Amino acid sequence: MNLLHIYSKDYPKFIEELINTPEFKRLDNIGMNCGCEYTSFPILNRGKEYTRYIHSIGVAIIVWHFTKDIKQSVAGLLHDISSPVFAHVVDFLNGDHDTQESTEENTEEIIENSIEIQKILKKYNLTTKDVCDYHIYPVADNDSPLLSADRLEYTLGNAYYYSFKSIDEIKSMYDDLVVCKNEANIDEISFTNLDKAVEFTSVSLVNSRVYTSHEDRFAMQYLADLLKEAIDNKALSLEDLYKTESEVINKLCMDDNLKLKFKEFTKFSKVVLNKEKPNEVYSINVSAKKRYINPQLTSKERVSSLSSELSKDIDKYLKEDFNIWVSGTY
Repeated sequence: MNLLHIYSKDYPKFIEELINTPEFKRLDNIGMNCGCEYTSFPILNRGKEYTRYIHSIGVAIIVWHFTKDIKQSVAGLLHDISSPVFAHVVDFLNGDHDTQESTEENTEEIIENSIEIQKILKKYNLTTKDVCDYHIYPVADNDSPLLSADRLEYTLGNAYYYSFKSIDEIKSMYDDLVVCKNEANIDEISFTNLDKAVEFTSVSLVNSRVYTSHEDRFAMQYLADLLKEAIDNKALSLEDLYKTESEVINKLCMDDNLKLKFKEFTKFSKVVLNKEKPNEVYSINVSAKKRYINPQLTSKERVSSLSSELSKDIDKYLKEDFNIWVSGTY
């Protein structure tokens, strides 16, 4: 059994058709862990098999499972279709590391300009506007820290690939979920039982600490700076960022200096922390987007209001200070 089989034993034909388009197939070579999986940091190195392709299918299946609505499901499926190589590393490249939204800008254009996707959309009486913005469908996406299909999938996905949870534990949490109205009278994926809500929120915080760890921030900024150097030196073009990671890595390795730096990137396995910027060594001091989830139960109560321990853990995470210089070593 794999993650997708947990979300649904099968999925509609329109999903199968769309995942075979060239634009969507590209996501099979775009990782979920933003290039960090190419390093040798022990925790980050585990995510090599988890791709935007798997994640996007998962989101679509979850949306379909809860809504049986084709527009919402396709919007969920295509929400990451504009992801560049190394995904949110390009947000770091764009100076958008705190919100990580700059990589979503081309979604509508890619869908509109794809002959194959347009043909399938027309077959099902869908338009680009129906599916280019999954933010308009609250089961697919909503404002943080609410639970949506997107946050649900990457939380369960990373919990599985990081080995924080077994497949049976993930299934048990997923099977506890239903959709009901929240305190704003909007549909939200919600837990039935408090123990499952606490288990999910706890592992989501474990994931969150990985996403903003010193290792993660260092790896993403290093890779962003490497891409910038490659673009400045004409070794890469901006258009190359929307190809596959394998293609970009191959291009980096055609330049001796960039090849050496990327090889060093893959060897990093430890971080060194300094209060002051160290001399003559690559070092970063950057913040990162703090992702967390505070799901509701069918009673419309948030898990943080029902578990004082979890509430303290969330507050502690949100107060973590990133004002430190981080270097990599091996």
